[in-house]
Amino acid sequence: MNSKMLGYVVKRLLLAVLTVLLICTITFFVMHAVPGGPFVGEKATTPAVQAAMEAKYGLDKPLAEQYFTYLKDIVTKFDFGPSLKQRGRSVKDIIFDGMRTSLKLGLIAAAISTLIGVVLGAVAALRRNKLIDRIIMVITTAFVSMPSFIMGSLLLIVFAIKFPMVPANGTTSAGLILPVVTLALYPMAYITRLMRSSMLDVLGQDYIRTARAKGVSGMRIIFGHALKNSLIPVLTYLGPMLAYIVTGSLVVERIFAVPGIGRQFVSSITNRDYPMIMGTTIVLASLIVIMNLVTDILYKVVDPRITLD
Repeated sequence: MNSKMLGYVVKRLLLAVLTVLLICTITFFVMHAVPGGPFVGEKATTPAVQAAMEAKYGLDKPLAEQYFTYLKDIVTKFDFGPSLKQRGRSVKDIIFDGMRTSLKLGLIAAAISTLIGVVLGAVAALRRNKLIDRIIMVITTAFVSMPSFIMGSLLLIVFAIKFPMVPANGTTSAGLILPVVTLALYPMAYITRLMRSSMLDVLGQDYIRTARAKGVSGMRIIFGHALKNSLIPVLTYLGPMLAYIVTGSLVVERIFAVPGIGRQFVSSITNRDYPMIMGTTIVLASLIVIMNLVTDILYKVVDPRITLD
């Protein structure tokens, strides 16, 4: 890694830390600005008990003091505090347990959608305006247009209820098949359309026509020149796509009862579990920022002509 690349990475890392800190700050103060509290809705809880619970978890202290204490615990001990609703468990342990499932789900879905999307996009571009191209475009348009909660519900009804081929519950390995398919369909369709457009643009470039004029074989033109350069827009999407699949899977995880981070995030908001909301927000925001940084660095690896500022 040369000095220019190193400087760019360091600058982006500093910006990433600033971004996560800003998100953390906004989330913290907005969360506490909402009327109510984590212990208000509990049954048989008197005002005295609520006050005692708030004192136990430090919620009776001034808001600024709570904020800086929270940041200090994260920086010095990487501690997000205890969960207010899942008593006896720390937020860090809950997040790590959920991320194991969500990351497995997201990585499998991302790998499937990328592989199939690149292949279908290249085939559609090489067979432009032919029957196979039209079929691929119709199918991908349908998948792009359909929200994940509708697709997930449809797959659940068809393959788990009407024709019970796989379990409806996502707590088992077999039960993860439908969530993976649901999460993979939209990115796969988007990558297919992106790859087709990029491939058509590359195939029309002067250096491709020059290579053909020199007698270079068609397979070498496709795999040696066109395919590699066509992947740059796809790489632009890969980082945010993986972050989207992991962070945006909360609806899918709720539909299929998958014990992932998305399900925990929704539950924490519903239950007003302040430490859990903060912990999941920081982890998910960091994931998005890191994936964007990795994507920018991959640009340079794929196309050395790209300059990093």
